[in-house]
Amino acid sequence: MTSEPVKVLVVDDEKPARRELTRLVGRIDGFEVAGEAGDGEKAVESIRRLAPDIVLLDIQMPGLDGFRVLASLGEDDPHPAVIFVTAWDQYAVRAFEVHAVDYLLKPVDEERLRASLARAAGEAAGAGPSGDLGELLRGVGVVPVRVPVLHGGKVVVVDAMEILYAAVSDGEVTVVTAGIEGVSPRRTLDELQQDLPAAVFMRVHRSYLANIMKISEIVPRGGGAWSLRMGPRDGPVIPLSRQHARELRKVLGW
Repeated sequence: MTSEPVKVLVVDDEKPARRELTRLVGRIDGFEVAGEAGDGEKAVESIRRLAPDIVLLDIQMPGLDGFRVLASLGEDDPHPAVIFVTAWDQYAVRAFEVHAVDYLLKPVDEERLRASLARAAGEAAGAGPSGDLGELLRGVGVVPVRVPVLHGGKVVVVDAMEILYAAVSDGEVTVVTAGIEGVSPRRTLDELQQDLPAAVFMRVHRSYLANIMKISEIVPRGGGAWSLRMGPRDGPVIPLSRQHARELRKVLGW
């Protein structure tokens, strides 16, 4: 007996993008497009009405963006597997924090989409998440990075994802992890930032570069200013400038 095809809902506010995704899904055996939506409100309605197995979901849309679409679903609503499809790479970390199966950058490659749909179909069938954050970020093009740090008279090579933050003072760049604090061979934060995964590390102040995956608290300092607590609840606190707070709000949905 032939199994039922996996139902896919395509959500994008640009009609050509919806048409292209619909065409690509139609070329992949075992999947069918159950419907389309051109904005966030229609996406929520279509998820409730069609109960798709998978949603190909754009992020930047008028009205409800992709993240707010997911936030609008209640406990009794269908919760399909989600693949974000977007032209912007800066939302990758946030996407995986809301348990997206994958994050595809436009223009979408057919083979990449095929693999992503197969992964999503497994999750929709109850197989559970298929990878950790590091694996998923590598799929977006964020390659693991090892960073040399001078510490205790020797060079220690640390995993970039373990870095809490980096700071510059008197022409010296200090790199801080949960376990060590050392000096980078890079002379400026701009140079260090070029070595690090762009979707994970952000300038939060003219003198500070933060791993946004390690932000545990955003703490008010008074007068409209904020600080960031990095790592554990008793971890170090670094300043967040007003200028960079606007960008961080967009990335974290804060």
